Amino acid sequence: MDTVDFIIKSSTEFYNALKTDENGRYRSWEYCYSHFIKARGSKDVDYDYLSLQLAFYLASWGMYRGSSFLLQKDYKIHIPVVKELLSEKYDTLAGIECSDLRKESNQKLLQDINSFLEQYYDKIRREVKEQDLKNKLSFTLITKILMGTLGCVPAYDRYFIAGIKNKKVATGNYNIKSIMQLVDFYEKNADQLEYAREKMEIEGLLYPQMKMIDMGFWQIGFDLDTNKGIQNTH
Repeated sequence: MDTVDFIIKSSTEFYNALKTDENGRYRSWEYCYSHFIKARGSKDVDYDYLSLQLAFYLASWGMYRGSSFLLQKDYKIHIPVVKELLSEKYDTLAGIECSDLRKESNQKLLQDINSFLEQYYDKIRREVKEQDLKNKLSFTLITKILMGTLGCVPAYDRYFIAGIKNKKVATGNYNIKSIMQLVDFYEKNADQLEYAREKMEIEGLLYPQMKMIDMGFWQIGFDLDTNKGIQNTH
């Protein structure tokens, strides 16, 4: 089976499984993303509510495990992040199509929001840990936030990374080079991927293209792990 067929099959199975459980865990992405998209440009934004949505989405996707510094804070810690993400500056990143990620202006915006998130959460992480940490803030947290609020990049967690490395589509590091490799993949197979994506929506919003990428390769990585094959992808 070609890689694109794997992605369509995997993302479709993930989506269908999600839709069969009205209260399924992974629906939290839909709620978070749709609320953030609809809040853009609104004159009456409930930052507290959006912070709660973001916190629960992150928790349901594994970012509030016992060792996480976020576990030591309440959901209101995300309010400054919500305000930054909803800045008009980042409007072009919201639900962005892969082809538009080729524009230098959008790549610059992506780097700007990456830097903001890294600096904001790293400061909190160091305060919680009460020590000088040598390792950088996990790009898993940064990309999960971006996927949940803007839908502009996949969440680079271990399953997604395993999936893209197994299919040799992109590097496992979160950077512009890796994102551009994913863009190349999507554009090369756009006709097939778009046909599958047009069936995926939440509250009238189509799933963003990067969510298709995210779901498909995440499912591949998950299946590899389930079959004890994940070690072969590193």
